[in-house]
Amino acid sequence: MTASITPERPSATEGQRSRPLIVTEDEALLDDLLRLCAAAGAEPEVAHGVLTRRGSWEAAPLILVGDDSAARLSDRARRQGVLLIGRDLDDHGIWQRAVALGADNVAFLPDAETWLVDRIADVAEGVGRQALTVGVIGGRGGAGASTLACALAVTAARSGRRTMLIDADPLGGGLDVLLGGEGAQGLRWPAFAESRGRVAGSALEESLPELHALRVLSWDRGDSVVIPPSAMRAVLAAARRRGGVVVVDLPRRVDDAAAEALSQIDLGLLVVPSELRAVAAAHRVASTVGMVLRDLRAVVRGPCGPELGDEEIAELLGLPLAGQLPPEPGLADAFEGGEPPGGSPRGPLGRFCAEFWTRALADEGGVTA
Repeated sequence: MTASITPERPSATEGQRSRPLIVTEDEALLDDLLRLCAAAGAEPEVAHGVLTRRGSWEAAPLILVGDDSAARLSDRARRQGVLLIGRDLDDHGIWQRAVALGADNVAFLPDAETWLVDRIADVAEGVGRQALTVGVIGGRGGAGASTLACALAVTAARSGRRTMLIDADPLGGGLDVLLGGEGAQGLRWPAFAESRGRVAGSALEESLPELHALRVLSWDRGDSVVIPPSAMRAVLAAARRRGGVVVVDLPRRVDDAAAEALSQIDLGLLVVPSELRAVAAAHRVASTVGMVLRDLRAVVRGPCGPELGDEEIAELLGLPLAGQLPPEPGLADAFEGGEPPGGSPRGPLGRFCAEFWTRALADEGGVTA
C-alpha cells in the first residue's frame, strides 16, 4: 500500500542510469529493499542510518528511507524523490514523520512491493522517450508479414537506431530463422512465459540474441509455449522503455496475448497481396485488429494490375495506404546466402523500409537512437 504526500516525482534525464539511496538501520527492511532493487535491475547505495558520503542525499535520483531513520533525517534539505518505507499500517504517526521528512510518498511493505519495484526501475533505467512500436500482420497466410517485419528491423538497425524485433506469432516458425540466427546464443520466449509485473528493459535487451545489430525475441524449436497476456505486457513494456524502435510480428488470430501486444502498438501494417481473395481475407483481419489498434495501414504487396491497384485495395479495406511493396527477385537466393530480408539497402524491400522509417519517424518527431 502507498499513499501520496506530494504529487511530484523526480525526473530523470534521457538515458540516465543512477543509483537509488537506501537509508535504514533495520536489517530486515534493508534485506527487503535490496531484494526489490535487484528485481528492478538497480544497484543501490546503502547508508546504515547515517549519510557518510558527501552529496549522496542531493545526488540520488530516488531515496528510500526506512521509518526507523526518518526522525534523524528530518533536518535534511527538502527535495523530490524521497519515499518513506514502513510496515505497520496502523501506525498513524508515520504520516507526521513523512511530512517532517518531506517525503513524496509513504510505502508499506509487503503490500507496495510491486509499486516500489516500478519506482526503482524508473530511475535505474532512466525515463526517456519510449520506442516507436510498429506491428506487422499478414492479411492472409503467406502474405509476407514476417519478411517485412525482419526487413523493417534490419533497416532501422542499419541506420544506427536501437532496434528490437519481437516475434509475437508462436506459429510463425521463428524470426531468428529468417535472420539466419537460429543457433545464436540468447533467451527465447519460453524463458519469459512466467514473467509477471515489471521486466527490466536493460536486462531483457542484454539477454536476447543479437543478429544484424538488432536484438531478437523469437521462439525456440521446442514444444509450443502459451504466453500469458501478463508476460506479453511485461516484455513489450520493457522493450518500449529502451527507446529507439520496436518491431512486432503479429499473429492473424487475435487471442488474449495478441490483444495485449496490439494495445502497445503505435502503428500497424497489414500486408495484403494484390489478389481479390487476399483482400477478402485481409478485410476480416482488419475488422478484428481495428477494434484494438487505432492506427492500422495497408501495405499492398505487388505487382498490382491495372484492374486492382494499391489505392483500390486500401479503399476496399477502409485503411490508409502505407505503400506498395514491389516484388524482390532473388530474395530466396539471398536468404540462402546468409543475407537477411532488407539486407540490401538498394533492393526494393530495403528501399521500401527506409522510406517507411523516414515518414514514420518524422511523424513521431524523431526517435532517439
